[in-house]
Amino acid sequence: MSNYQKIIPIANKITKKYPLCDNCLGRLFSKQLHLSSNKFLGKKLNQNPVEKCYVCKNLFGNLDHFLKLMLDKSAGYSFKTFGIGVIVKPSIVDRDDFIRSQYKLRGIDSIKTDITKEIGKLYSKRTKKTIDHLDPDVTFTINFKEELCDLRSKSITFSGRYLKSERGFSQKQKPCDNCSGKGCRVCDFHGISEYDSVEGAISKPLFQKFGGTTTKFTWIGGEDKSSLVLGSGRPFFVKIQNPHKQKAKFSNVTVGPIKIINLKPVYESPKKPLKFNSVISVKISTESQIDSKMLKKLKDLTINPVVVYEKSGRRSEKKIFNVKSKKNSNNLFTLIVKAEGGLPIKRFVTGDDIAPGISSILDTPCECREFDFLEIEMQ
Repeated sequence: MSNYQKIIPIANKITKKYPLCDNCLGRLFSKQLHLSSNKFLGKKLNQNPVEKCYVCKNLFGNLDHFLKLMLDKSAGYSFKTFGIGVIVKPSIVDRDDFIRSQYKLRGIDSIKTDITKEIGKLYSKRTKKTIDHLDPDVTFTINFKEELCDLRSKSITFSGRYLKSERGFSQKQKPCDNCSGKGCRVCDFHGISEYDSVEGAISKPLFQKFGGTTTKFTWIGGEDKSSLVLGSGRPFFVKIQNPHKQKAKFSNVTVGPIKIINLKPVYESPKKPLKFNSVISVKISTESQIDSKMLKKLKDLTINPVVVYEKSGRRSEKKIFNVKSKKNSNNLFTLIVKAEGGLPIKRFVTGDDIAPGISSILDTPCECREFDFLEIEMQ
């Protein structure tokens, strides 16, 4: 007796008590017979037409409606691969589990798995997109219970550098007042409503090019609103959430005083802080008159690390590799210093919870007028 002949009595027993559609009936035996089409097998096994399926309540006959929801939702997206997650009524799952348990049917796909497969086949056939279960470009969540379809696309991450040629631009953008940066209709779900910062200047062309909702930045150091960033620029990483495009050409772009260069896709943002060195030009004013001989004392900064004390009680050390100074007037000089990244420049000048500070070395109160980044080098 063949395997097919063995299952006929069981199938007849089930369908006499519980009317099942071709998909639900075929699924109970297709793996046992090594068949790929549940519907084809179910059609062969079903003796009588079924008005309403006991398990799925004819959900399989309504898949075209949900296919249209998927097509409408993905209309504005450009991608190659997709994945699907489904939500069905608990009662459907309960009835499916009940029949499998009652007739001791094991090693069978659940109804949720079968629905996912069938709607995936329909979408793939219509769009020529490929199903990817591990790392899809976009993921659909189809709620069969509420008749809703949601789509999330895989975030993309870039590394790049920016230069800032004018003073008055903050590094970070103030979040949207309405949603505190979470994303809402007021800010077009970007989390920011203005673009008057480095963050805004970088985010704006990315939204224009790739679409997406919010951007998440990983900064390699920071600067004051009044500081310039020169040389080859400051490195940064940015992740775009829910982009409409996964790939697009992006050349160097200038937005106001911010120039974005060397932008390229990377696998992910760094999980740990990256080490870097900065070359900084600092303009310093003094209470007492200074001379070139006094400024020579600053060379000693390269001998031992500068110790930084935080209010939290944390202590850190920053190395200074090179120091150059130039007297501008009796009470003003410029210091060019190459230091380990993260040195708090203004506190370094005044000596506020930092040792040694410029003020203590020169033995006169000093104030940082402005400071600019001439170069940022990754270690």
